[in-house]
Amino acid sequence: MKKKVVVTGMGVICPLGNSVAEFKEALQTGKSGVRSITQFDTTDFEVKIAGEVPDFDPVQWIDKKAARKMARFSQFAAAAAVQALEQAQLLDERRFKGNAERAGVVLGNGIGGFEIVSQSFRKLFESGPRRMLPLTVPLMIGNEAAANISLLFGLKGPAYTQVTACASGTDALGQALDLIRSDRCDLVVSGGTEACVVPFAVGGFQMLKALSTSHADEPHKASRPFDSSRDGFVLGEGAGLLVLESEEHAQSRGASILAEFAGYGVSSDAYHITAPEPSGEGGGRAIRLALADANLKPEQVQYYNAHGTGTQMNDPTETLMIKGAFGDHATHLKISSIKSMTGHCIAGSGGLEAIASILAIREGFYPPTINLDQPDPACDLDYVPHHAQYGTINAAASGSLGFGGHNGVVVFKRYEG
Repeated sequence: MKKKVVVTGMGVICPLGNSVAEFKEALQTGKSGVRSITQFDTTDFEVKIAGEVPDFDPVQWIDKKAARKMARFSQFAAAAAVQALEQAQLLDERRFKGNAERAGVVLGNGIGGFEIVSQSFRKLFESGPRRMLPLTVPLMIGNEAAANISLLFGLKGPAYTQVTACASGTDALGQALDLIRSDRCDLVVSGGTEACVVPFAVGGFQMLKALSTSHADEPHKASRPFDSSRDGFVLGEGAGLLVLESEEHAQSRGASILAEFAGYGVSSDAYHITAPEPSGEGGGRAIRLALADANLKPEQVQYYNAHGTGTQMNDPTETLMIKGAFGDHATHLKISSIKSMTGHCIAGSGGLEAIASILAIREGFYPPTINLDQPDPACDLDYVPHHAQYGTINAAASGSLGFGGHNGVVVFKRYEG
């Protein structure tokens, strides 16, 4: 029998706010976090907007000296970890006493410290190698966030970084689930983090024709998943982290349990480096595997948090994926893309959308897909347009699809102690 895994803490840094409470309120009210880019001058860029994290000061959560030795994506992760561990009532046990070797970290990250890479390349080309940032390498590498959380909180178990592009955060959660089920860990801090609203990343995605270039004067309208007028995704940033524990470990210390982490499914399309396989078979297979892992039938799931990027290729393909996996139940399922509000936070999306799914279960609401004014005829399911809807949710799934054909799906259930 599989070991039951539960969620005991959550932390959020994202364009909708820097706490779970702010995140929940924004999801319920359909607030957009997309705005004009402030982190660099966009004069020479066709893309002018992004889902930037507002008013972020890492020293609100971590020591100033430690923050100076972290790239922005690592600062996001550390701040979200503080929130999650505080909710799990573990923050005062930073060294985890005698259990440190059984506590791990698994984070998803796609790109690493891009602002550090950009700064150091500029220094290298303009002034030579002696003017580069001394900490260039330890700041830029993708494993830095997981390593820093291990250091900050004394977690001495595995400290892994999952890199599967936009599926990284979801796949990190799945890897953490397996670590606890296999009895390698009692507790894992897991989720995703990303901070790539920088010229190099925006320019690169712009050249791929992947980003929305419309609505520069009305940024809140730009992210339009499943809508006929969608013209690409809006780049976002942020982190969503969860504290995961075995049920027995959480119960032994009297923790408040937020939800059960019931299942994970993963697959690869083996089709194209950027495009999803047109039939949606690969993503649909990941959903079916996740449901089987959770021991759920399709009709037992009330909410599906879609990848929902707002690109021409993703949205109809994902619709086919959902139909293939859920069968007749697909027409009764509530589906939404919170990327309509946050933008696409790359690896951060998986963690944030897992938290949105848990909030949906706990608070009994379906987050909306805002800006869904004229649904694409090829996207003909119930995407909860414009406004949140309310009802009882016992199980929710969240899917992420990444460049390279990576598909990851996680399933959460209402906890029944």
